[in-house]
Amino acid sequence: MPERFGMALVGLGAASQPHLLSLQDLSERIDLRYAVTRHPHPDRIRPFTGPVRLVSALDEALNDPLVQAVIVATPPSTHLDICQRCFAAGKHVLLEKPLELNLEKSKQLVSLAQQYGLHLGVVFQHRFRQASLVLQDVLETGRLGEVQAASVRVPWWRSQSYYNELGRGTLARDGGGVLLTQAIHTLNLFQVLVGVKSVTASLVQKTRLHQMETEDHVSALLVLGNGAAGDLMATTAMYPGFPETIEVIGTLGSARLTGADLQVHFLTGELLTVRSEGGTGSGANMMDFSHAPHRDLLTDFMDAIAQKRAPRVTGEDALKTHLLIDALLRKAQVSKV
Repeated sequence: MPERFGMALVGLGAASQPHLLSLQDLSERIDLRYAVTRHPHPDRIRPFTGPVRLVSALDEALNDPLVQAVIVATPPSTHLDICQRCFAAGKHVLLEKPLELNLEKSKQLVSLAQQYGLHLGVVFQHRFRQASLVLQDVLETGRLGEVQAASVRVPWWRSQSYYNELGRGTLARDGGGVLLTQAIHTLNLFQVLVGVKSVTASLVQKTRLHQMETEDHVSALLVLGNGAAGDLMATTAMYPGFPETIEVIGTLGSARLTGADLQVHFLTGELLTVRSEGGTGSGANMMDFSHAPHRDLLTDFMDAIAQKRAPRVTGEDALKTHLLIDALLRKAQVSKV
């Protein structure tokens, strides 16, 4: 058998769970050598058949020549420092979204990867859902015709107890609210599918359902990549939470992507459907989703390193979504209700 790919995982919080499941699925190919955390959760690494060293110092993992890449699953405020240390040690990085707290630090992080000539992959797993891939193919091959309009909606729910956790929904820890923390996945996919040229108008709100520093509801009008009309709604105030949707109107039909399910209705009468099982993390249980897209993303990231090509989701790709979020907030009128 070929030598396994050495990796380290930084952070054992909630975001690490789908990564750990994916690493276990790929254990014949990946050697998870270290789990780096200041808050030990030994129960989360027990399923691994091989020895995984639980350490508190990142340098222990970075000094290991067998570690080729690092998965960073820590709060956004830590990303730039951790990634800089990884790159300086010659390690590739697969980074949980968002890139960083703000646009300037996000640009610095992407620039660092370019300077060191190392891979920076970003965890936008929605891009690897089967329904997303099918819709992308339908659009790219012209089966839906020319896009006339498109909408994106993220009608999610988070309870006040979620925001009562230290740092949740703050600029200092998360860098933003619903846009940067929750809707960013769907916004990234929306950009890939139809493009966003500009933000025409934006309304940012803090609803009465949450006490928090940042926004929990955003509405906006957009101009799509080809100049067509687009609109957006993202919230964490819609109880009990519903799957995110992307709707596209084309000259040859229309498509509706609901979570990981797809329906494409062609004017010919043909119907294309993709069905999936499991949730999307839209409600109180934010981890209620399949880890299969994470596994496929991780596989693509390793293949990209081996084949000396860019991964499907790059730092530059993620930066475009940060630029969109920045535009939504800069263009915004702030409303209190």
